[in-house]
Amino acid sequence: MAQRWLMTGQNEPLKLEEFDPPVPGADEVLVEIAGCGVCHTDLGYYYDGVRTSHALPLALGHEISGTVIAAGANTGEWLNRPIIVSAVIPCGECDACARGKGTICPHQKMPGNDIQGGFASHITVPARGLCPVDVNRLEAVGLSLADVSVVADAVTTPYQAVVQAGVSPGDLVVVNGVGGVGGYAVQIAAAMGATVVAIDVVPEKLEALTSYGAALTLNAREFDGRALKKEIAGFAEANGLRSTEWIILECSGTAAGQLAAFGLLNHGATLCTVGFTMDKVEVRLSNLMAFHARVLGNWGCPPELYPGALELVMDGRVKISPFVEQHPLSEINEIFQAVHDGKFARRAILVPAAA
Repeated sequence: MAQRWLMTGQNEPLKLEEFDPPVPGADEVLVEIAGCGVCHTDLGYYYDGVRTSHALPLALGHEISGTVIAAGANTGEWLNRPIIVSAVIPCGECDACARGKGTICPHQKMPGNDIQGGFASHITVPARGLCPVDVNRLEAVGLSLADVSVVADAVTTPYQAVVQAGVSPGDLVVVNGVGGVGGYAVQIAAAMGATVVAIDVVPEKLEALTSYGAALTLNAREFDGRALKKEIAGFAEANGLRSTEWIILECSGTAAGQLAAFGLLNHGATLCTVGFTMDKVEVRLSNLMAFHARVLGNWGCPPELYPGALELVMDGRVKISPFVEQHPLSEINEIFQAVHDGKFARRAILVPAAA
């Protein structure tokens, strides 16, 4: 019998349920879950009142890795294969998908939002959202299949942001907020050849990234907006980098962080909004005109980009091990509270009990 932990209401304890997994449809697969990462989006649903598309009760969780144990009529090639499930799965058939815009597919399925999610032992998902994993290569870089569950969002979301912004060698990239998604944004931008400035308010997070791609770390509590921009400009000049066209990845998902990121716009800059908050901010949009700058949104990551993101992990350019830790899925209520209280320096991955 399969198990999953259900959200029944905001701030209500998640409840264990035994269930019979749905038989995969023609284009679906049944996955035995190896691990599911705890994302701040999950906490937004649980603590902050962000609505899920699927009615409660609902198993949350969208950072999923595992092994396909049953396949539909059209998906037999996936049987017994280790995989990562895309956090956002486009339908692949609509007009948006046909034009390469799967992230705005009106029929997309997000585990833990549109369909039952990954805080479970099993999940049935569309096969179109699968990314194969070479477990032999995983072992070579000291990772387990459960570890790479975080690729499904924490790695691929900033990867799409970096690709979308066109980061290339010689660019100055500023990552604002370097916990979780932001930490991987630093590594990915550096892997693409950029010089990366990391900004946060937690010294330990900044210190951790000095060995993983951050050429300069700045504590936002030590600067006002103008001083922060001046500090980065001085660093750029001292290192022969452009004084224009900075690429700013806003990953903090806070109102203060978003205001600070907008204040870093310069001529030709690109601001990528990666983090999410329900809070509103007030900015002067005319700065975009004056600087001939642009702001890009960033929802999930299309499945076709997953192999590129995973390759950065497989070849060692993006490190996961120092930034994750595994816990039993049975401890989900305690883990949610600890993550919400800021007690985790690493991303928690919840692992189901062995069958």
